[in-house]
Amino acid sequence: MTSIDRFKAAMGALPLVAILRGLKPEEAPAIGDVLVEAGFRLIEVPLNSPRPLDSIAALRKRFPDAVTGAGTVLTAAEARDVASAGGELVAPNFDPEVVAETVRLGMASLPGILTPTEAFAALKAGAHGLKLFPAEIASPAVVKALLAVLPKGTKLIPVGGIGADNMQAWRSAGAAGFGLGSSLYKPGDDAATVRAKAAAIVGAWRN
Repeated sequence: MTSIDRFKAAMGALPLVAILRGLKPEEAPAIGDVLVEAGFRLIEVPLNSPRPLDSIAALRKRFPDAVTGAGTVLTAAEARDVASAGGELVAPNFDPEVVAETVRLGMASLPGILTPTEAFAALKAGAHGLKLFPAEIASPAVVKALLAVLPKGTKLIPVGGIGADNMQAWRSAGAAGFGLGSSLYKPGDDAATVRAKAAAIVGAWRN
């Protein structure tokens, strides 16, 4: 399977992206263990984390069935670095050059957008899904409005301020999944803490 196929399969199984901003490489195995145990198959390490490429490489090696990649990828060169570390997913802000390079490298592209103009431009550049970020300044009504005009089947994933307690309204509006940051992992969280958060979030999605 290609990385794109694996991304699509992971979205079909559990469309929740674990965003591990601040993760350290030495923490990656233990945190990854509890996430994969809970059902997560989409794991993102933002590049403004400590030694992020080392964490991505460690996660990819330990969890070959998961789709691991990077967030806060701001340049085409950084996308190439992620690919070299074994990453299969890039979630930058929307920059057409970064999206194009991500696609050229065979990785899944999940750029952040907030407006219809950005959304259409990101899809034109080759994005495989769209992060609605920051969701704190949007709403389920925005999801519904965007999906009314975007191509049918567009994967729109709210990110920011999403947790186990507020998923339903977004899902009812058509959200295809969610990116979970601080509601799932904060720097300093141990594996037991993340296990409890992951269980609550996955339970809320499945119920």
